[in-house]
Amino acid sequence: MIREATADDLPLVRQLWRAFGDEIPDAEWREDDAEEDLRKLEEAVGREIVLLADDVGLAVAEKRGERLGFLDILYVRPEARRTGVAEALTREVVARLRARGAEMLELEVLASNEGARAAYERWGFAPVEVTLAAPLDVLEQRLGDRPAGPTFGSIHVQTDDAGAVERAVQKALPRLGRTAGTAVGGPRNGWVSVHDELCDRDPKMLQRLGRELSYALAAVVLAIGVEEGALVRYTLYDRGGAVDEYASVPEYYGELPPGDVVALGANPTVVARLTGAEPVRVRAVARSARTPAELPPATELVEAIADVMGVAEAGHGWVAS
Repeated sequence: MIREATADDLPLVRQLWRAFGDEIPDAEWREDDAEEDLRKLEEAVGREIVLLADDVGLAVAEKRGERLGFLDILYVRPEARRTGVAEALTREVVARLRARGAEMLELEVLASNEGARAAYERWGFAPVEVTLAAPLDVLEQRLGDRPAGPTFGSIHVQTDDAGAVERAVQKALPRLGRTAGTAVGGPRNGWVSVHDELCDRDPKMLQRLGRELSYALAAVVLAIGVEEGALVRYTLYDRGGAVDEYASVPEYYGELPPGDVVALGANPTVVARLTGAEPVRVRAVARSARTPAELPPATELVEAIADVMGVAEAGHGWVAS
């Protein structure tokens, strides 16, 4: 049964509010203002919308401005969840806010609270703002001046048929919004190289063209390059699918889930199978680190990796060795 809380209900209101705080604590870096919040909640009883569902649920809401209502708290004890209590409390909040002239209802929910977010979205709530947080030391590190080094790269198709590569490139260019500026060289040592002016400065375009050529030619393709003079990246494609991705500094552009960091390490077995490189050399050369300073200069590192795979540096492009 949904009812409005009264002064006599303050012990129950406090109990439910504390249970809510214990289950969904505030971020650890925020000041503990629990006592102040509790004082405000007690003052809201009899003035704002403070509803109880027997002794298992609590909803607290208020009107903010002419059209907006805000749901401060919606809490149901674990044993009473999935019984319609939360929906009943919210329906009553909506009815009371509408009676006060509100047209919209907002609430806040932790990004990690996936269950609550799914329920709210099912009811009709949609994101309006997103609050982001980051430690200052991380920001200082990530926002520091990045090296103004070169960005360059190229593509290598494992074939001796340069003509087929040339035709595939010409078919792919219109889909990439390109009509010229691409050169095909080789074959040398079983690789045909592709140099493109846009791909030379746009790593995403480099990877896209590499994938397109691998799919079109049903061939092994290597897209490899340097970004900002600090990050070495390559992707090996086989018949259009990425089978090995490597980044010398996986979190160069920002923090990643641990699994993604691991996935961006070189796979010596795959590299050996597709390029004929020696796994021991791949493991020794294609290393990863948290910062560029922990590795050889990117231009040296990419040359060493290219040498292991059978391609060599030639200025800001690549040719087969």
